[in-house]
Amino acid sequence: MRKNRAMTHSVAMLALDGVVGFDLGVPPQVFGAARADDETPYYSVTTCGVGGLPVRPERGGFLVTPDHDLTPLASADTVLVPGVSGGSTMVDGRVATEVTDALRAAHERGTRIISICTGASVLAAAGLLDGRKAASHWAWAKRLRRLYPRVEWDFEVLFMDDGDVLTSAGVAAGADLCLHVVRRDHGSAVANRAARRCVMPAWRDGGQAQYIERPVPAAHGTGTEQTREWALGRLADQVSLEELAEHARMSVRTFTRRFRDETGMSPRQWLLRQRVGHARLLLESTDLSVDVVARRSGLGSATALRQHFQQTVGVAPSAYRRAFRHP
Repeated sequence: MRKNRAMTHSVAMLALDGVVGFDLGVPPQVFGAARADDETPYYSVTTCGVGGLPVRPERGGFLVTPDHDLTPLASADTVLVPGVSGGSTMVDGRVATEVTDALRAAHERGTRIISICTGASVLAAAGLLDGRKAASHWAWAKRLRRLYPRVEWDFEVLFMDDGDVLTSAGVAAGADLCLHVVRRDHGSAVANRAARRCVMPAWRDGGQAQYIERPVPAAHGTGTEQTREWALGRLADQVSLEELAEHARMSVRTFTRRFRDETGMSPRQWLLRQRVGHARLLLESTDLSVDVVARRSGLGSATALRQHFQQTVGVAPSAYRRAFRHP
């Protein structure tokens, strides 16, 4: 989706009882950080709710008073539903009729619909996820599958982009999805600047696994973070596993184990993701040929780039460039 630079894309967030405070607070930060070179904001974010009445978040001991009732859902460019806890959509699969009607009307009008975490339950209760692939927090997998069996749930990924409906896993994955939307709308340069403003990673692929019951190792200066930073500066080189382990001053076996504990993937898988991510950036922001992009991203050849790009992103490099290259 591309909009004229002079136009501001309106985002309406739907705050319901039990709203997750983090999910409600992140989108204005990420979208608010997406700005043109002259600091003109690309997005405006407002909050709405049933009757405009205050709602109580799941935790925190405070109330949230939306700016509006449900009216903004009728004109917003994007509707975003943050996570909810303890609401009827997570108990018996029901949602208020007025919410269902407003969401369905927005979707039928062509509005982009986004959910974060258990906000997907609201979309599912409204029937917007029937027959679609959707993501949500892994901890709610059993309940969501039972309540909404017509949805093709995927509780392994960080977020799911299904075109006009996008869903994410819990908490921080919502930030990843918002940044993905910025990148989809305005390209990597704008998204990267927004990420720097928010002090967050510029890109975590939606297909990356959620961190499911995996403890985070204590940071004692003996991890692999410095080696990962070192490798990012050498993506074009064919850095071997032995060289990575040597840089980290570990044996190959110890390095591989610690790397997987910290990132959730093997060094080879991680390097491939970083290389495909760098190729995406080059395709979006340069006119380099596919061969040159392949070499600079460390994928070697145009054939290898096409193969890995298709497997990871789902489209050919040339098609991706046509869709995401901004003048």
